[in-house]
Amino acid sequence: MSEHGGAVSLASGYFHAYTLVGVITAAGVLFVAFAFAAGRLLRPVVPTREKFLTYECGVDPVGEGWAHTQVRYYVYAFLYVIFAVDSIFLFPWATVFAAPGYGATTLVEMFVFLGFLAIGLLYAWKKGVLEWT
Repeated sequence: MSEHGGAVSLASGYFHAYTLVGVITAAGVLFVAFAFAAGRLLRPVVPTREKFLTYECGVDPVGEGWAHTQVRYYVYAFLYVIFAVDSIFLFPWATVFAAPGYGATTLVEMFVFLGFLAIGLLYAWKKGVLEWT
């Protein structure tokens, strides 16, 4: 009987943790909903023609709403994401590298990974993507 009572106690503690997470989540949702409702009720509503104009950094809109963007900005953003992902992979690698028996294997794997990144960076450099003109 004592084993059965212990299992019930363990399950009760398990579900109690999820109940606590649910209550905190519900409180957060209610807080955000209350903040939005209070903002909607307390703000002044005075629609004017100027308020419906497009606003861009304090400058009155001139010309069309369509603007061309250089592709190189996206390439820089893409390269940033690649190297940010690389830095994320370095942390678990360092943890495994410190474990006994995995040093040489993980070192070779990391050099292969860094080699692929270096080849990608060299390719981008040879194509002239990294030139700011």
